Amino acid sequence: MAPRLAPGEQIMFQGHPSWRSILGFYIKGLLVVLVIAFLVGVVTNIANGDTDTGLVVIVAIVGAAIVVLAGLIKRITTHYTITTRRLHIQRGIISRDIQETRLERVQNVNYNQSFLERILQVGDVDFDTAAGDDYNFIFGGVADPADVVEKVDRATHATAPSGLGDEPTAQQQAQQQGPPQA
Repeated sequence: MAPRLAPGEQIMFQGHPSWRSILGFYIKGLLVVLVIAFLVGVVTNIANGDTDTGLVVIVAIVGAAIVVLAGLIKRITTHYTITTRRLHIQRGIISRDIQETRLERVQNVNYNQSFLERILQVGDVDFDTAAGDDYNFIFGGVADPADVVEKVDRATHATAPSGLGDEPTAQQQAQQQGPPQA
């Protein structure tokens, strides 16, 4: 869901975390489910003298379904948007967590990828803003993070006064103001 756009504002990027970015969550979650199912089997064996296979299977199936559903909900309820004026993150279904910052407040854009994330072609794009380190503004688990960084760069250049993304030089400012008045 995109934020409401101001006149002249255009969307440069819109997306969710990649499905590949939640594979780690799924693997860890399913391992926990397997351990719980194993423990249920051990406990029923100790208590009854025989393992309750039906209960172990039910625990495994319900646990796996919960893990898959939780990952899917987390992914589809997180929305990232880059416009020509701002960055926007929206999370949640029932309660909403919305983060937004103007492009001019972005000081640095970095992306991080672990070895597995490089293989999966996903990563986290971290925006350093004028608000400082206490304000985490991260597009987590996006596909092709270098492309997201490039789109932020293009959006920043599109709104910059000189068209280059930098402040105008003294010579450019003098040209814009015209000859000195006598």
